[in-house]
Amino acid sequence: MKLKNYFTISVILLLACFFMACSLSRDIKLSSYAQKQQINEIINAIQPRVDNGDSVSSFQLFMLASSYNGIRNYSKALAITDLLQKQIDNGDRAFVGSDLTVYPRILRGSIYLDQGEPQKAIEEGILAYKLLHEDGREKQSFYTSQLISIYDFLGVAYAISGNKSDAQKIVNSLQNVSITVMNGPEKYSALARIYMALKEYDNALKAIRNPNARVTGAITALYDQTFQEIPNLFILSKSLYETGNIIEAKKGYDRLLGHPQIEQIGGIYWIVLLDRAKIALSEGRKNAAEDMLKKTIDVIEKQRSSINSEAGRIGFVGDKQSAYAELTALLIADDRYAEAFTYVERAKSRALVDLLASQKDIKVRGGQTEQIRITLAELTKAENDLTVVAQSAEDKESQNKTRAVVLKLKKNLHENAPELSALVSVATPSTAEIQEKIKDDETLLEYYCAGSKWYVFILTDKTIVAQKLPVTDLEKNIDALRKNTTAQDLPDFKQYSQMLYRQLFSLAAPAIKTKKLIIVPHGSLHYLPFAALSDGNEYLIDRFSIRMLPSASVLSFLKERAKQEDRGALIFGNPKLDDPKYDLKFAQDEALSISKIIPESNVLLRSDASKTNLEKFGSKYFIIHLAVHGVFDIDKPLNSALLLAADKMNDGLLRAGDLYNLSLNADLVTLSACETALGKVSTGDDVVGLTRGFLYAGARSLISSLWQVDDETTRDIMINFYTNLSKMNKDEALRQAQLKVKKQHPNPYFWAAFLLTGSAM
Repeated sequence: MKLKNYFTISVILLLACFFMACSLSRDIKLSSYAQKQQINEIINAIQPRVDNGDSVSSFQLFMLASSYNGIRNYSKALAITDLLQKQIDNGDRAFVGSDLTVYPRILRGSIYLDQGEPQKAIEEGILAYKLLHEDGREKQSFYTSQLISIYDFLGVAYAISGNKSDAQKIVNSLQNVSITVMNGPEKYSALARIYMALKEYDNALKAIRNPNARVTGAITALYDQTFQEIPNLFILSKSLYETGNIIEAKKGYDRLLGHPQIEQIGGIYWIVLLDRAKIALSEGRKNAAEDMLKKTIDVIEKQRSSINSEAGRIGFVGDKQSAYAELTALLIADDRYAEAFTYVERAKSRALVDLLASQKDIKVRGGQTEQIRITLAELTKAENDLTVVAQSAEDKESQNKTRAVVLKLKKNLHENAPELSALVSVATPSTAEIQEKIKDDETLLEYYCAGSKWYVFILTDKTIVAQKLPVTDLEKNIDALRKNTTAQDLPDFKQYSQMLYRQLFSLAAPAIKTKKLIIVPHGSLHYLPFAALSDGNEYLIDRFSIRMLPSASVLSFLKERAKQEDRGALIFGNPKLDDPKYDLKFAQDEALSISKIIPESNVLLRSDASKTNLEKFGSKYFIIHLAVHGVFDIDKPLNSALLLAADKMNDGLLRAGDLYNLSLNADLVTLSACETALGKVSTGDDVVGLTRGFLYAGARSLISSLWQVDDETTRDIMINFYTNLSKMNKDEALRQAQLKVKKQHPNPYFWAAFLLTGSAM
């Protein structure tokens, strides 16, 4: 394992101590442990003294924090780093003629990068660089090593964050760093990691193969080089693979797969397995490829956010979804549709788990609340414990016991809180279980993108088939359709509507024998108004009532509708947002009109339409109607928000992330005036985040819109919808409301934006 520039510092320390004939015998011994990667020995030598309150030098605290970071025990690493910071602040910062002031920043930056928080790493790196160039520290003996350490994690963090310009500046600065025989390996390893993060694999290959990247000369006697083996061999093998040197890459990957510690490094292990599976596929070895792909997915699903740790450290963040895509394509090619569908659902669950990995607190709903909280806390701790790299047989035995605990806790969570379980682990119902939830008058279409290939699964309560779709330029076509919709250019809209019908629906149409559709989109299809696809004679809305789902597994979590409770409606209209351009005059009329249709309604307008009042009253009503604006964050879906009125308690932003802490008991939530405001067609995760958030918060169904809708016709659709609701199911009620507006306004801009997600009953 690699502890950044830890080994260089320790080598310097050893040489300094020998040549200065100093009496630092304890530090020499500790440094010797570091060279041989005897991390447990370092921890066992220092931690008891810390626990007892004994005097421990700042350098020893640095070694202890670095050791915990090396085995990915981040909570311990941060706690010791805080102790180190206090000690340095109190004046204990000098060591062997150098200054330790920057090390807390270096340690935190490295830890944040490992934990998948590059912005925090960047902040620490900027502060560390500033500190390093104050008070003459650039003239001290550890300067070059410290500078390389800072450039290392800072360059990777910039690249992973998408800031290629600043990452390249770090590369240029690092190239100009003058090195000694001891600094060379760290400089070129750091360059290779940054190039990896920039996906400049040819440059990464040059850096990792640079003669100065190897440790040579007398200092090789002072430490065991094997701790560099896995990261550097991965960089070499991955760079060979990405630059087309498949034979050499295969040899490197096989060496990695044979390494005794590789399974403990999930962030590398799954990528090695995935690439090795792709090589097997290219060789025509389908069975071997399938086995490796399934193992890849198992590795990915054993962990949540922790799998990013070693990948972030190395500078490579892989696309975990590609493992599911490769396996799905392989299974469909063998006509194993039910198995393929299960992996598609697992892929969508994985996407949700990744999306929510930063969500620190998710509200537990239902009974046994306290026990479920305890179970969730125990599960989080156990999973964190599994990220610690085992250093001995005793450690491995302990981790085997912890894995058994994790399995038991996940089982308990799935049995007692299945909705919560779906948010924190990849646990999906079987294909047969999902089919049991499909009514005999419904057909479910689930779309899935596997790389550049698109598929549609067609499910009824008894059958399942899958078809490869004739799709080209899909995102471009959807973007063009949306632009022509909002521009109300009907001729051009019809052109793209018919093209997308041929690409997405024509092959499935003969297998559809029902009048009701459940559609599960994927990627850019989340932004497509399916109701407005046309075969040239009629739109889908003319033939089908349609409801959407973020994933088919949601069917298992949608609660059955209770007997009509007639708890009325909570209706928000035209919140006061202190900006006249956000006023929605017809939304206010809409809110008042709907209140006359639904008995026992509570209408809150302007300043009363606040987030505080939604949190206060939301659980009391059968229907929640929000005639409000929305803003959507493509890059950070959980920051997407509905704009409610601000007050002393809240800023008025109801973010998607907040929904996982909101308790509702609503049969329906309607977002009648939301605006997606997309600058480009994205992967659809923002829509999924908001939709799943409302469903998790307790809504059985949700009505939302795909673009900024016309204020007046929205009012008409909503009044017609609620009027219909007393006579028919929600999917047909919405369809009839849209058809009525369509007669007056044929252009899909006026009626096609609205979607029903969730339950139709």
